[in-house]
Amino acid sequence: MTTVDPQESDRVRDAVQQYVARVPELTRATDGFITLVTSALDDAGINYLAVTGRTKSAESFAGKAARRGEGKLLYPDPLKQITDQIGLRVITYVRDDVDAVAQLLAGELTVLEDRDMGQETADQGRWGYVSRHLVVAVDASRTLSAEQAMLRTFTASVQIRTVLQHAWAEFEHDIRYKGTIPEAYAPDLNRRFTLAAGLLELADQEFSAIRDRLQETLPEQPAQEPDVDDPRLSAQELAKFLAGKYPDAGWSRTEHYTWISGLLLELGITSLDELAHALAASDGEAITARMGYRYPPAAVRRLDDALLSVYGKDYVALHGNGHRVEQLMERLSKLE
Repeated sequence: MTTVDPQESDRVRDAVQQYVARVPELTRATDGFITLVTSALDDAGINYLAVTGRTKSAESFAGKAARRGEGKLLYPDPLKQITDQIGLRVITYVRDDVDAVAQLLAGELTVLEDRDMGQETADQGRWGYVSRHLVVAVDASRTLSAEQAMLRTFTASVQIRTVLQHAWAEFEHDIRYKGTIPEAYAPDLNRRFTLAAGLLELADQEFSAIRDRLQETLPEQPAQEPDVDDPRLSAQELAKFLAGKYPDAGWSRTEHYTWISGLLLELGITSLDELAHALAASDGEAITARMGYRYPPAAVRRLDDALLSVYGKDYVALHGNGHRVEQLMERLSKLE
């Protein structure tokens, strides 16, 4: 029988009480981190499925704070040592974008911890849980709005995984934590989860191969007739054009292609020929080098940089850029 130190019990109880009092503030900070990360991903043009977040419940915090190992508390100072009080999750489509998101966050925030759970599993010669786990904080030098300033006093745990990795992890967690599996079935259950993990890893590889193959060549004609009522370049034909223009860049989100086609319309560009002519004088490699990215910029971000380089302040002044004038001027200063 394990004897629990009364002082340790008091320490846990005090920490839980303090945590309960902080939950409203943590909830606001969680929303702030979701906005911050989503804005960074959108600004970079990286393709992702979803960004979600949650504030750890008081019950979950209490359970974790009370965990013991080798007769002592695993978290002697739970308010500081439990780093997932604010938890974010970024879901991507392919594995390459997991790395791209991690690199982006490393450039935008201070990374206090970085664990590749999939690599750790692979190093053990197994298939199973795959996810990239970061613990991040806001760098002191980063410019924040008045509403975001409170984020400087918090850290956030960020899980990054593909949609297939997410499906496996959620299903496995749901089954195991319900505790309804008879012990006699456990070996077969483990074998089936391992098999599923291996199949999903193969599927992830195939999805990446499909994406890469589609980006290798630019079709001669768009797959669908243009909408005569909409003078903008369609998201589909723009995506195909950029895949040929920047073959080393990843896909961006579908809505990002639609968004930047609106900026092209403001510039009077309504055809791929006009776009190609406008970009003819731009040097994509030189632009990327000047920007000094720590992550692989996606296709729409590459086009955004090129248009900024070609049109300068006229591009910044476009109506569709009204919400990001300051950011564009900072980027323009790098290009100049």
